[in-house]
Amino acid sequence: METAMRPTGESLAELGERYFRTQHTYDPYNATLLGLHDFDQLPGDPSREASIEAADSFAGIADELAAIDVSTLDEKDVLDHNVLTVLNRGAERDARDSLWAANASAKSYVSRQGLVFQTVPVMTITDDDGAERYLSRLDGIGDFLRSLGDRYVEEAKDGRTPTALGVDHAARQLDGYLALALDKDALLKPTIAYNDDVVTRRARAMVEDSIRPAMVELARRLRDDLLPVGRPDDMVGIRNIPGGEHGYIGAVARNTTTDLTPEQIHQIGLDTLGELRARWSEVGQGAIGESDFTVIAQRMRSDLSLRFESSEQIVKVAEDALMRAEAVQDQYFPHYEIPNCVVEQINPIDAENTALAYYRPPAVDGSRPGAHCLLASDPQSRFTFEYECLAFHESVPGHHLQLATAQTLDIPRYRKHLDVEACSFNEGWGLYSEQLAEEIGLYSSDLDILGMLSFSALRACRLVVDTGIHYYGWSREKAIDFMWENTATTKAHVRNEVDRYISWPGQALSYVIGKREILRLREGAKAALGGRFTLSGFHGAVLENGALPLSVLEQQIGRWQTKVAQGS
Repeated sequence: METAMRPTGESLAELGERYFRTQHTYDPYNATLLGLHDFDQLPGDPSREASIEAADSFAGIADELAAIDVSTLDEKDVLDHNVLTVLNRGAERDARDSLWAANASAKSYVSRQGLVFQTVPVMTITDDDGAERYLSRLDGIGDFLRSLGDRYVEEAKDGRTPTALGVDHAARQLDGYLALALDKDALLKPTIAYNDDVVTRRARAMVEDSIRPAMVELARRLRDDLLPVGRPDDMVGIRNIPGGEHGYIGAVARNTTTDLTPEQIHQIGLDTLGELRARWSEVGQGAIGESDFTVIAQRMRSDLSLRFESSEQIVKVAEDALMRAEAVQDQYFPHYEIPNCVVEQINPIDAENTALAYYRPPAVDGSRPGAHCLLASDPQSRFTFEYECLAFHESVPGHHLQLATAQTLDIPRYRKHLDVEACSFNEGWGLYSEQLAEEIGLYSSDLDILGMLSFSALRACRLVVDTGIHYYGWSREKAIDFMWENTATTKAHVRNEVDRYISWPGQALSYVIGKREILRLREGAKAALGGRFTLSGFHGAVLENGALPLSVLEQQIGRWQTKVAQGS
């Protein structure tokens, strides 16, 4: 008896689910940060065998996707096929190249031990099953950290040595956590709200008897086995390891979802910096009475009246900006029923190794809201003009509006929950939101607009510096000097930014490339539609399918334009 053939759409849905499970089994911590609980019990496997297994699984999915006759699919399934093809290709290259394993660091998202420290504290326990998932993950973290040390050493023996800089940061991050008393250990934070003595005792025992000794051992291996062979500051580019040049090309493609070359991206960065100079003069004159860039930059860096006095002030600026944006949200977007966004301070221990702010989506089960996480420690070093722009990027109309809305869409779940897998869309949208906030009058002063311009220059520098380091072979010093000369931020922030690009090749390219594409599509739609164009309609078209590869987004906006032009 012959087996009935499954509909092609059904096969596509199964491939999407297989991609989803493969991706988040390979990187279960990112799943938790995205608000998913399905993978919370997994401690992760950083071994080379796990990377190869994941890459092979993605390759199998690619083969099956290629075998589907796209002409038999309806419009919805064609979109799924296009998205899944791009995401799966990027995931395979990422697992195959495993640049993170040859680039030990402490930076958020890219650092495997850093992901543990970032993720476990935000796990939520609402019932016995949640408690067991949390305890199961804790029970495996000791072995995870020991395996991570093995992986780093294995890579180094094959010539894929990390940077000395990244190794030192990673070791010092571990030291920082180990210096805390057990009662203050962030990995135990989920037990506080759950308040179950048995769960708390079991968790404390795992942290004290397994995880902390494994941290001590990992820190020792970083210093004894890896630091002596670490790449010096004049060889920080990933091109300096075997397979690094090929890996960087893959990282560029994955993080931009375009076919732009490193040479093209480098030039876009230089051109963008040139375009910004006229705005520096215009905005600087209105904000602080200066029009010369060098003078403006010096004033922004050194004027102590432009610094905060307390952490509470920082949080209030972010909360007020969020409230203003939420008050006018429905004027510029379709109405969305999404969870709240809260402002949350980042653990000061992570201050040296994280960005000024980042966004964490709400948990799908409603157990935690969306969060705009920001650095509010050491307020006297924080600029008053930066935090409104950060709020619009991370909360509304930026990441919270976009990512929380995606969770509500009737689309496959691998498309509902995308972060680093669709960087060019997500970060492009965040950067677009900073400019949109100016266009709709959300900034409270010219000085805050100057802060937005400062961030614009920093993001343009990313294109130059990231490609400079990893493609052209720039030293760390040259990268720091370039950013210092072309931004208005401090030397400490410049170093932190450059060290982030060193540890995470290609990711920093996504911001400007994504924003440029969204703006290009918006201007094209305005020209084509004339009086039929509305910002709310365009924004709805951009967000209605979740995060998309930029090539796929262009196709979708083209279809939307046709429908609007036809009055349908």
